[in-house]
Amino acid sequence: MRMTGRIIAALFALAAAASSSLAQDTEPKKVALTYIIDHPAIDAARQGIVDALSEAGYAGERLELIVQSAQGSVPTQQQIAREFAGLAPDLMVAISTPSAQALQSVAGDVPVVFSAVTDPVGAKLVASLETPGGMITGASDMQPFGPTLDLIRSLLPDAKTLGVIYNSGEANSVSQVEALTAEVTAAGFEVVESTASQSAMVPDAARSLAGRVDAILIPTDSTVVSAIEGVVSVGERAKLPVFASDTDSVKRGAVAALGFNYYELGKLSGAMAARILGGESPASIPVGVLETQDLYLNPKAAEAMGVTIPAETLASAAVVVE
Repeated sequence: MRMTGRIIAALFALAAAASSSLAQDTEPKKVALTYIIDHPAIDAARQGIVDALSEAGYAGERLELIVQSAQGSVPTQQQIAREFAGLAPDLMVAISTPSAQALQSVAGDVPVVFSAVTDPVGAKLVASLETPGGMITGASDMQPFGPTLDLIRSLLPDAKTLGVIYNSGEANSVSQVEALTAEVTAAGFEVVESTASQSAMVPDAARSLAGRVDAILIPTDSTVVSAIEGVVSVGERAKLPVFASDTDSVKRGAVAALGFNYYELGKLSGAMAARILGGESPASIPVGVLETQDLYLNPKAAEAMGVTIPAETLASAAVVVE
């Protein structure tokens, strides 16, 4: 049985189309990832993003990953964003609020996924958590301060003043301090603020609180968390307990933290990134938030800062740092 020239031509066309489709499926996706500064929480989120992409099949020859840190500099972050835009990637990923804002400003029609952004609405990244509405979505580390204030009260029953160190130039941090201020009265605290616009200024900001407050609470502020050791040093010398919102800070010397697992937060962002690379629009992917908070305790840090942790509190911790 002979095939006519028309049928043969049609079969060749189908084969060519299938080959083209296969090439598109196997062609590597270019993903550009940036973050404001190196510290354990951001490192964990970055690894979670990479692992989630790998689990979705974007690894090896299927992924071209470009990674750059701004090393704590907002101007450098903006320069990185412009460089990324010139690369015409399939997707850009940002860890932290200033990183997300920098990418959003240059993204055009390139989708952006963020991670570890506390208030994406307040930072003007998305229209709402439920319906982002643009070319950007991601995972937020927004968490209520009530449970943390209750924890501090249980460990320091006579405390009246709570110092908070933050970068007043970071929208993420300003939103957190506003939320904290709104909640402290019910817990019987007064907030005393101290600001640091650069990591090098954090120890001085901590020293300015010594003798004025009964404890220090560090929000999820990248500038301050990157220099948490400077705050811990002040806390140990002044017998001033240091609490954190970032659980990795407990491993670095804070007394305690109720917070998210940033590796899992990164995986949540990475899963969103994979969906967008697969063809979904970020406009219709709601901002993700982890539903559970873990208690991390550091008994040695507590002892150094004059805090006694009750046995029942130790028993309730997800992680006790030895």
